[in-house]
Amino acid sequence: MKDKIIAKATEMFLKIGFKSVTMDDIATEMCISKKTIYKYFENKEILISEGTKAVHEKIHETIDAIVSKNYNAIQENFEIRKMFKEMFNSFDNSPVYQLKKHYPEIHNEFMCREVDECNAVFRQNIAKGIKEGLYRSTTDVESSIRFYYTLIFNINETTKSEKEVFELEYHALEYHTRALATPKGIEELEKQLKQTNI
Repeated sequence: MKDKIIAKATEMFLKIGFKSVTMDDIATEMCISKKTIYKYFENKEILISEGTKAVHEKIHETIDAIVSKNYNAIQENFEIRKMFKEMFNSFDNSPVYQLKKHYPEIHNEFMCREVDECNAVFRQNIAKGIKEGLYRSTTDVESSIRFYYTLIFNINETTKSEKEVFELEYHALEYHTRALATPKGIEELEKQLKQTNI
């Protein structure tokens, strides 16, 4: 029951908003009593915290599945971006923006987890791209990672509309890739840009 409550509550938080959804709303949606929810979660903040952990796990399981398909480094980044678009496309408001605005402590916990995981993904992708000759061998890997995650996280934290988040992330990915790419990498980037809908 606990996992079902987390799943349903998280779906509602992401769709309707962390602030707007009440424990009553969740109970009504699930056809259970509010008392049942409180049996597992002392308050809404704990439920939100558990929900963000579940979202984090789902995101990184999906990223791992994409990486395991062994796309080249540039296509891999575009596939990951497409995954985010499909996962959050039905939401009007950016979940990260909402979380930061209404639940800053939970937002900070979430971002600490994301920074560590995303740094590992970015580092692995850059190493792969260098090996494939798509990124320059002289790339300053740590600076590139820092620049890119600063761009991506800033977009998510300061942009209210999810549609605008996707558009800005798309341009940030192009910007990041052009900064690293060899002539061969630019060819692959142009190919991906032609195949991608914002």
